Amino acid sequence: MVRCGWCGEDPLYQKYHDEEWGVPVYDDQKLFEFLLLEGAQAGLSWITILRRRENYRKAFANFDPERVARFDDRKKLELLQNEGIIRNRLKIESAVKNAQYFLEVQEEFGSFSNYQWCFVEGSPIKKKWTSLKQLPAQTLESEEFSRDLKRRGFAFVGPTIMYAYMQAVGMVIDHTQDCFRSLEIEESHP
Repeated sequence: MVRCGWCGEDPLYQKYHDEEWGVPVYDDQKLFEFLLLEGAQAGLSWITILRRRENYRKAFANFDPERVARFDDRKKLELLQNEGIIRNRLKIESAVKNAQYFLEVQEEFGSFSNYQWCFVEGSPIKKKWTSLKQLPAQTLESEEFSRDLKRRGFAFVGPTIMYAYMQAVGMVIDHTQDCFRSLEIEESHP
């Protein structure tokens, strides 16, 4: 079975690649999860975050943006002591602030999903890469998405982070052509 080369031989990485990466997501709670995790990943490898994902789930109220938005200073201090997550004050602060802004976007657009899919005209951008070397680190769409999120107050949402987010939630389908998931996703999301 041929997979995109970035997931290597790690079973956790392969499971993530095979079941989640590049699959279009429309559920707001799942989108908040990826937004929070991608922000935590800044400057680190994605496998580092994947290995801590369940710890993040517990620490951040099962990725419920309404609950995270209400985290107070005491809760943030508790998170800074949690060895199961990345204990970076700025990332923890931004997760709480981003939850608050996430709720504002939901209020304005009816859902975060409605908002984010506007940046790709409502459907996934499908690429036909033959090599991982062809994948960009960011695109015009991720730059525009990033710029708008920053304007709304979000943090840890630079264009490279947002491109990784867009790949994760299927706004962009970047599986290489030889990867078995490329055809599966294309057939299930024409």
